[in-house]
Amino acid sequence: MTLEEEILALKAERKAVILAHNYTRGEVQDIADFTGDSLELSRKAAECRAPVIAFCGVRFMAETAKILSPGAIVLHPAPNAGCPMADMADAGAVRAWRAGHPGVVMVAYVNTTAATKTAVDICCTSGNAERVIASIPADREIMFLPDANLGANLSRKLGRRMLLWQGCCPTHNALDPARIEKARAAHPGAVVMIHPECPVATVEAADVALSTGGMLKYARESDAKSFIVATEEGILHRLRRENPGKEFFPVEPPLRCPNMKKLTLENLRDSLRDMAPRIELDAETIRLARAPIDRMLAI
Repeated sequence: MTLEEEILALKAERKAVILAHNYTRGEVQDIADFTGDSLELSRKAAECRAPVIAFCGVRFMAETAKILSPGAIVLHPAPNAGCPMADMADAGAVRAWRAGHPGVVMVAYVNTTAATKTAVDICCTSGNAERVIASIPADREIMFLPDANLGANLSRKLGRRMLLWQGCCPTHNALDPARIEKARAAHPGAVVMIHPECPVATVEAADVALSTGGMLKYARESDAKSFIVATEEGILHRLRRENPGKEFFPVEPPLRCPNMKKLTLENLRDSLRDMAPRIELDAETIRLARAPIDRMLAI
């Protein structure tokens, strides 16, 4: 029996659903029931009726699945796959800041821990952040956390001043404009798609700033035949699979999230076999953390 066959047999036995993020390894995406970005995976988790969810992504994503499907067993096959950005907004520090600024609306990128989500007003993803910010009255001050790059790009695009928590995605933050120009020189005429977690100057050097879900839609609907993809390299797998007549090039060197790559077929198989490791959250954390996510999903 192949490794893939083992996983499918265990999935059937456990009545499990496998969810995977666009940045995971191609073979993990291929065996998943659903692959998407943070917003799409949040919606899928909220709709899920399976007794077991095997979540192939970093920890905060698996926590979000547990928050939205508290009755399910949520497996996280790589418990050491964390998110440095999420760790930059410690729940205690967020609560302390909020206590000193009671009138400010706290908008948290979904890339935050469950504990931090309990201390904010509303969540957003890179795919719906513009709509979330637009839903907040213009006379209300906003603190956007934890990604200062995404917040700065939103502020610039929407003309909305916001306070910015000083966090970032190390993988995206390392991308500078020179690498965009180098990629353009190597692939003349290619459309540059970039993730808004990159610095403002780098985003300005690209053509369109989109979430991973937005990139997939844009590439599918665009008349362009070649694209430079300025985000984590895992998305190239889906882009090429879904658009066989088009070319997709990474920036050089490619952006690679070491934590997303910790999800493998081997630890997915082991997790389904052992029904561990599990995401465990107490009822009060789930209740408090769900409120800002529900507000996001309602928009």
